[in-house]
Amino acid sequence: MLMVSKVLVLGSGAIKIGEAAEFDYSGSQALKALKEEGIETILVNPNVATIQTSHEMADKVYLLPLDVKFVEEIIKKEKTDGILLGFGGQSALSLGVALYESGILDKYGVKVLGTPIEGIKKALDRERFRETMIKAGLPIPPSGAAKSVEEAIEIAEKIGFPVIVRVSFNLGGRGSFVAWNRGEFENYIIRAFAQSEVGEVLVEKYLYHWKEIEFEVVRDKNGNAVAVACLENFDPMGVHTGDSIVIAPSQTLTNREYQILRSAAIKVAEATGLVGECNVQLALNPKSEEFYIIETNPRMSRSSALASKVTGYPLAYIAAKLALGYTLDELLNGVTGVTTAAFEPSLDYVVVKVPRWDLEKFENANNRINSEMKSIGEVMAIGRNLHEAFQKAIRMVDIGDELIGEYYERDEPLEEVMKRIRNYEPYVPMHIAKALKLGAGVNEIYEITGIDRFYLYIIEDLVRMAEELKKNPTEELISEEARLQR
Repeated sequence: MLMVSKVLVLGSGAIKIGEAAEFDYSGSQALKALKEEGIETILVNPNVATIQTSHEMADKVYLLPLDVKFVEEIIKKEKTDGILLGFGGQSALSLGVALYESGILDKYGVKVLGTPIEGIKKALDRERFRETMIKAGLPIPPSGAAKSVEEAIEIAEKIGFPVIVRVSFNLGGRGSFVAWNRGEFENYIIRAFAQSEVGEVLVEKYLYHWKEIEFEVVRDKNGNAVAVACLENFDPMGVHTGDSIVIAPSQTLTNREYQILRSAAIKVAEATGLVGECNVQLALNPKSEEFYIIETNPRMSRSSALASKVTGYPLAYIAAKLALGYTLDELLNGVTGVTTAAFEPSLDYVVVKVPRWDLEKFENANNRINSEMKSIGEVMAIGRNLHEAFQKAIRMVDIGDELIGEYYERDEPLEEVMKRIRNYEPYVPMHIAKALKLGAGVNEIYEITGIDRFYLYIIEDLVRMAEELKKNPTEELISEEARLQR
């Protein structure tokens, strides 16, 4: 274990769209892990509406802005000898990099615990990430980094449309967009540069209708790594993962595909020098085993918080211990009480995460779900099968409906429902269920959305079940539930 006696933990600040309460969870877990080691904890987080700012969590709490000048004064006063950057979302990570680059951490002898700054830069700087993946022999989509509008247009023309633009050192996909032609590209590229802290964007080939898969990886200082969870997005590439419906464990991957992607995710963690926890996003061609590495977040993320709850593996707690110098085989899994953190958890249930949107509150809001995150929160439903979990999740979102509910029964022409599906409006499964009821086919919806037919057949099952229940409510329910359990 590293010799540190007083550690500064950076929070995420205000709870907002794209950076919400999951970072209260991760920060609280980190504080708990530090206190167990007898380390004095100093927390800076101006948000009083959190668990981590309670008196019981940290030894001292500074309700001050997450800004270089304020944090420098805290370091100067408290004489902290360590700092944790990965438990307050992108805000904390960017602030940590700024503290390092300004020389403040060196000036006061503060050690960065966990993934080193160089590793963070490799992960978050789009061009450096691209170079790191190429050096590691990992496939990435055709892409190029640009620091000017002219350069970005040149790269887009060279790659060929459609392209997606991603912004370096950013949160919630702000400024990102998909362009199908030069005109669309020119309309949005200036806005993308305006959202970048470092004046850089990545122009990348848009992988239309490819699957998006995420792995949560933990890695210790000795290079031991575990892929804790594999999350599969219901939505294909092009939808921000914070706005995606997510299923865990993955349902449509073959064992071979799973192992290929798992190995690649662990190699990403190794290439960036990760010590702690990261989220790796990958794209998989649904018609072959071709895949690309999309990005990684070298910190606790929204997906990490979900994965912790899904698997029972306390990712933030373990990541904090690893940052202190422990190895995976030295840490006990608190859930099993027997195995170490080096064992990957197994699941005997399925989880569905569904986001919630409140776009109707905003005039002239774009109702299309895309690469910029718009959801205000999410729910997580657990079931023995997907049929159960989908129904639970939609009900929990609390929009006054179920997958097969009031909206499903409302009279409406198929053309209007299909328009919502083409526009990819919130709560797509509900629109799909209604379209299937009105006569649309699974293949037709697949061609429009790119959603794997496996999930479309699950929704079709629920539609058939609902229609049969209208005819014979009791007997049909029992027989259909028995069939689904089999």
